[in-house]
Amino acid sequence: MQQDIIDAVVNGHDTLALLPTGGGKSICFQVPALMMEGVCIVISPLIALMKDQVEQLKKRDILAVAVHSGMNRYEIDLHLNNALYGGMKFLYVSPERLQTDIFIERFKQMKVALIAVDEAHCISQWGYDFRPPYLQIAELRTWHPKVPIIALTASATPQVCTDIIQKLSFQPSHKIFQKSFARENLSFVVRKNESKERKLLEILTKVKGTAIVYVRSRKATEAVSNMLNRSGIASTYYHAGLSHAVRSKLQDDWIANKVRVIVATNAFGMGIDKPDVRVVVHLDLPENLEAYYQEAGRAGRDGIRSFAAILFQEADAQDLQTKVEQSQPAFEFLQKIYQALCNHFQLAMGSSGGESYDFDLQHFCDRFQFFPGEVYHALRKLEESGLITFNESFYAPSRIHMSMDKGALYQFQVANEKFDPLIKMILRLYGGEVFADFTSIAESYLAEGLKTSAKVIKEQLTHLDKLQVLAYLPLKEQPQLTFVLPRQDSQYLPVDKKLLKERRDLIIGKMQAMLNYASQDHRCRMQVIQEYFGEETFDQCSLCDVCVDKRKKENTQSVVELREEIIRLVKNQLFTVDELETRIAPADTELFVEVVRELVEEGRIKYDEVWRLVPGKV
Repeated sequence: MQQDIIDAVVNGHDTLALLPTGGGKSICFQVPALMMEGVCIVISPLIALMKDQVEQLKKRDILAVAVHSGMNRYEIDLHLNNALYGGMKFLYVSPERLQTDIFIERFKQMKVALIAVDEAHCISQWGYDFRPPYLQIAELRTWHPKVPIIALTASATPQVCTDIIQKLSFQPSHKIFQKSFARENLSFVVRKNESKERKLLEILTKVKGTAIVYVRSRKATEAVSNMLNRSGIASTYYHAGLSHAVRSKLQDDWIANKVRVIVATNAFGMGIDKPDVRVVVHLDLPENLEAYYQEAGRAGRDGIRSFAAILFQEADAQDLQTKVEQSQPAFEFLQKIYQALCNHFQLAMGSSGGESYDFDLQHFCDRFQFFPGEVYHALRKLEESGLITFNESFYAPSRIHMSMDKGALYQFQVANEKFDPLIKMILRLYGGEVFADFTSIAESYLAEGLKTSAKVIKEQLTHLDKLQVLAYLPLKEQPQLTFVLPRQDSQYLPVDKKLLKERRDLIIGKMQAMLNYASQDHRCRMQVIQEYFGEETFDQCSLCDVCVDKRKKENTQSVVELREEIIRLVKNQLFTVDELETRIAPADTELFVEVVRELVEEGRIKYDEVWRLVPGKV
């Protein structure tokens, strides 16, 4: 559908594009933007994804820049000026930036070609990831009413789609493109099993190729990864608590197939372009079908047969219900947390609108005697209410920008011999770019060139910053909390209590839909997903565990014969599942796999220590 979407945008139509994970959404606004005159404003809530797309564009010699929370005013000012005067093609902004005077004044003057709204479901209070700052996007049309908007999302129900069109003030001539939510190459499976670890090993032994295993806790990522490594399956783990350098290396190792499996929390996967993932396994239930469909959809993006499996126990349902209910704190608790935040940062009434602060959640909780889990959920509710934004993890390398022009800088070097070697090294390594924009640097690299320590380089750069020779932003790797509105009186917190209850009912309803999906065993799982997203179909996928089980019941004689043949062959010879499949050459591969699984669960056959099938009990 990319061609049709691009044509609609180029012809000036407001456009809503629903493309599943891996559907190539970014192409749908990047290509038309390059065909049009002016800058494309891209609104995205994901800093990591913004930064990745900017880097990808720059590698292709396309001018792009990102502005988001975590930058100081000077840096934001410079980037916006470059977008206004510097011929930028893409300006990526986080939604909370749209409300600031510094952005609005520049935006009014820009020649804007297109406004692209990524993760557009965030604009709807009926969506699973509602972000109030998204509601400000339509106001941009006040200053550029003829500029088309393209809204993109991978997962939105019909109610959310209607909300997107309304909240973005789409023109009557708008176009909607929706690719089917069906994935013809993806087999959805739910396995109720007492031993998740054993079942996981069985799946990874049967399904060859790269895998993602999702778990809920950071601790579990490491534990499951270690278990897989002990079992001879090369694995690594990933969560937001690791340093940026470690996360990048672990992710790169997995992408480069140096390890086969990555065990991760849901912090992993957004924007990852790896088409050959063969299986995604969830050891814990996701909170809703939107999140599950996105995460499961990271399998098989190359169109080759792949699997998405949930390993499910009855206790998981109660755990999920408890977790979701705890994620919906009372209004009085929100007041308490907001007041504590204001005290923590020593904010005066009416101050700090649009300001960002480094935020250590554990330190905050220790200081005010809160539990981290309850504070985290309260922060998310304050974010939904449009008071703050909270980025769990934020990474930015050290950056510098020369404040002086070349003439003034030369005079400074002559008068300040102590700093001359460092300035020369900066200019030699990073060139004229440091005069035009903030440039990422590595203090250790500069130290190596000057045969000194990184500590000395940091001290000198800090000194030069104070002298206003350059602007120096040291490396930052901490969560960021931004006050969207100036500090409010916590007694009169502008939180809609009615909306708070509606959101609670919505989130619990979505959780119930997830539980229904996992617990039911009579409807095609792809059909259930399609229906949830408002796509009516009578087609069955024929690949999911429910469809295979139906075929098994419809072909009783064939199943009996297949069971007998498997037991007979395994008695006489040791086979791996693949070897046994090759020997039997079944007409229905899914049915063969299901029968093997059933025989293993009955104990008629079993796996030995190197995953060959051997006889079990008679």
